[in-house]
Amino acid sequence: MSVLVGKKAPLFNAEAVINGGEFVENFSLEQYLGKKHVVFYFYPLDFTFVCPTEILAFQEKMPEFEKRNVAVVACSIDSKFSHWAWLNTELKDGGIKGVKYPIVSDLSKSIAENYGVLAGNYEYNEEGEMVFVGAPVAYRGLFLIDKNGIVRHQVVNDLPLGRSIDEAIRMVDALQYFEENGEVCPANWKKGEAALKATHEGVADYLGKK
Repeated sequence: MSVLVGKKAPLFNAEAVINGGEFVENFSLEQYLGKKHVVFYFYPLDFTFVCPTEILAFQEKMPEFEKRNVAVVACSIDSKFSHWAWLNTELKDGGIKGVKYPIVSDLSKSIAENYGVLAGNYEYNEEGEMVFVGAPVAYRGLFLIDKNGIVRHQVVNDLPLGRSIDEAIRMVDALQYFEENGEVCPANWKKGEAALKATHEGVADYLGKK
């Protein structure tokens, strides 16, 4: 699994569903360069169990992301048609109707592979046949990408473990605070709290005020 922090986020052009039901043929994160920070996250499969809780939780927090000028984009290895069907299924029936942010289709699994979150890989068996070892889906990877297209934060959970959307927002706040003020954010920092200068004196001053 790769660590992409500090590197350019892998670019792609892929099919996606936006605004809860519109098909897009060539969706790309390039549209956000120079304009928005991006939270790009992977989930394993449509019509599952943990996944809708995360997808709906991101939608619930969209006002928080929007006021921070952050685009949220999801991705799984399902087809655009599967995404569309799930987006048009009522919540009471296990659907995610009401979700408006883009959901990318990664049928080839190449996006998940490039981001280092594919939960398995192709190998040859003793008969010389190609087989997939592991799960042919994406781990729950999340990547915070700045306006220059650089990954500044990533977290990858195993398939059964749902993510904290509040933590994703906290990391956006920390990155934006650093970008605006040049001060670094200590452990458990939250928006509105004091940060510190990246010097020994700055750390001592910060700890002395606690």
